[in-house]
Amino acid sequence: MMEATTNPSVFLLSVNGQIEGANFPDYDQLYCKYCYVYGHDWAPTTGLEEGITQISSKSSQSHRLIWNFPLETTFKSTNPSGWPQLVVSVYGPDVFGNDVVRGYGATHIPFTPGQYTRTIPMFVPEPTWRLQKFTGWLLGRRPEYTDPKVVAQGEGRELTRVRSQGFVTVSFHIMTKDMKKMGYDTGPPNLANVQSATSGWSTE
Repeated sequence: MMEATTNPSVFLLSVNGQIEGANFPDYDQLYCKYCYVYGHDWAPTTGLEEGITQISSKSSQSHRLIWNFPLETTFKSTNPSGWPQLVVSVYGPDVFGNDVVRGYGATHIPFTPGQYTRTIPMFVPEPTWRLQKFTGWLLGRRPEYTDPKVVAQGEGRELTRVRSQGFVTVSFHIMTKDMKKMGYDTGPPNLANVQSATSGWSTE
């Protein structure tokens, strides 16, 4: 008797890890918001699509901000186009105590199963002329995107003046399921600290 074989209709991408912390030499008491941007064929199946960390302050021994905020999301898709990106936005108080954006950044979720650390360069939009800069400082209003997801899309960003400012560090543990069965090969895995596969999930 022949065994029935089932062909999967979707593959799964499991994203675990954490937003470890940040380095913003000129700022303190910062928190981070995150969200995912992905294509039309993608959908989250479990976990959170967005979140916000606690406020972190620098210690006397380190200029680094520590969040260690967990990430845990699983996506399903029928094709790799529109592979998810993680968008992070960092906020903190200005001299008047108003919460203002201190940086935007984005990175693609790693394509290959394994463990990774990503350092994301952050940037802020700049006023286009000096009077805007002065009145923005005076009124506690800084240029910011109405939707941080624009950071990952790129459309129209060439019209925005930006300034580099700080870094955010994120760690990922990536697993996939049924990608090879659907004909997709993402190449060799990142073998650093890869755990064994369970329940059909692949770390290699």
